[in-house]
Amino acid sequence: MPLEELRQQLSSIDRQIVELIAERQQVVGDIGNAKQSTGRATRDYEREKDVLDMAREQAEQLNVDPNLAEEIMTTLIRASLTHQERSRVMAEAAGDGRRALIIGGAGKMGGWFVDYFSSQGFLTVIADPGVQPGPGRCRDWRQAGIDYDVIVVATPMAISGQILDSLAGLKPAGLIFDIGSLKSPLKKGLEACRAAGCKVASIHPMYGPDTELLSGRHMIFVDAGCPEATAEAKELFAATMVEELDMGLDDHDRLIAYVLGLSHALNIAFFTALAESGEAAPKLAKLSSTTFDAQLLVSGAVAHDNPHMYFEIQHLNDFGLDPLDALCDSAARIREVVASGDEAAFVDLMEKGRDYLATRR
Repeated sequence: MPLEELRQQLSSIDRQIVELIAERQQVVGDIGNAKQSTGRATRDYEREKDVLDMAREQAEQLNVDPNLAEEIMTTLIRASLTHQERSRVMAEAAGDGRRALIIGGAGKMGGWFVDYFSSQGFLTVIADPGVQPGPGRCRDWRQAGIDYDVIVVATPMAISGQILDSLAGLKPAGLIFDIGSLKSPLKKGLEACRAAGCKVASIHPMYGPDTELLSGRHMIFVDAGCPEATAEAKELFAATMVEELDMGLDDHDRLIAYVLGLSHALNIAFFTALAESGEAAPKLAKLSSTTFDAQLLVSGAVAHDNPHMYFEIQHLNDFGLDPLDALCDSAARIREVVASGDEAAFVDLMEKGRDYLATRR
């Protein structure tokens, strides 16, 4: 067949694929409704495994790469879960006309909470210097008042501590919680709210603002001294599949110093070393390897994120310097081993690392 006819045939197949995806999504919606009506969980891991096994088996029979088939089906499963989770959140409508104030709602994560509370049926008000004043929008949170069922503090961490301290003086009756990546700079404000008798909680969503599906994502609930407030905060996310973790204030920041602080610093060190190496980026791109490309992908995401927020995560954490010291010590030890030609010590470092990483599974 001529090339143009082959392309037309391929386009026809592609359209059929999209039509089948649409048909599949319709069935997914019906399944989601059935799960809601019977009280069954949104996610069924056993069923997902069956679907992926079936896809791999059929792909082998048709001489198609099983990995490709599994990747496509995994994407479709994730889309299905996102659809079902969103439908469940909207159907349960936990907001039911209640009012929520999102302080910092024009920011990335603040915007995520605005969308989430709106989808739950809350009447949502945004207070942020970056918005145009109007119905449900104001630049100064003090102008919005405090008569809300939920007040979310989603501002930069140094500012969040001040806002919490001010809210303690106003004593709002509704639930208050922050979403800070660190709790060290918020301790004073959280304690002030608790001492004032406010229902105050503290959470840390361990995902970015582009996240749609909460299955497999973690939400850390940090003890701020008010168990009933923490329980109420958890209830706001009960319709989702987010995985809940409970922590104390000090435990949170000590662990986050490694989870965020160390990983950020490592990637900043990586792209800083490249930028100051004198080697042209296009030349290095031609010599890319699997490991180099993977590291570039992660460090590129870090480089394009908010540097002011990253500085806060490093600077405001009471436990932040220990992981940085450990990173410097590790780099110095690797350099010493390489410079001295000590292969046994180098192998020992890699084997110890392999054993440690194996425990994570």
